[in-house]
Amino acid sequence: MLVLLIVFMVAAPMMTVGVPVNLPTASAKPLIEQKPPIVVSLDGTGKVFIDKTEIYAGDLITTIRALAQGDPDRRIHVRGDKALPYGRVMEVMGQINEAGFSKVALVSETKTGAPAAK
Repeated sequence: MLVLLIVFMVAAPMMTVGVPVNLPTASAKPLIEQKPPIVVSLDGTGKVFIDKTEIYAGDLITTIRALAQGDPDRRIHVRGDKALPYGRVMEVMGQINEAGFSKVALVSETKTGAPAAK
């Protein structure tokens, strides 16, 4: 079990999406998932990205539904820049939830600097 944790801790920094986001820190343990999550990022200006592609407000849910391929249980990770107002991150999470996706997680950085879903 410890080996698995170490492997995950080493691999986690390599799995981050390329949009530059300053994540808040947290002490929660990372989640281990079987399917890769859909990663929605909000940069410091509030723009929304899926992977490295900017998504316009009206296209967010359509794009997520297409990526989820009809699976409402697909995990979605939201990475919000720590400089953003809390309300902007919650607005995006609310849109995702209203679209029928309930497995939405906030991503923060652990105190050691590796991203972790919360």
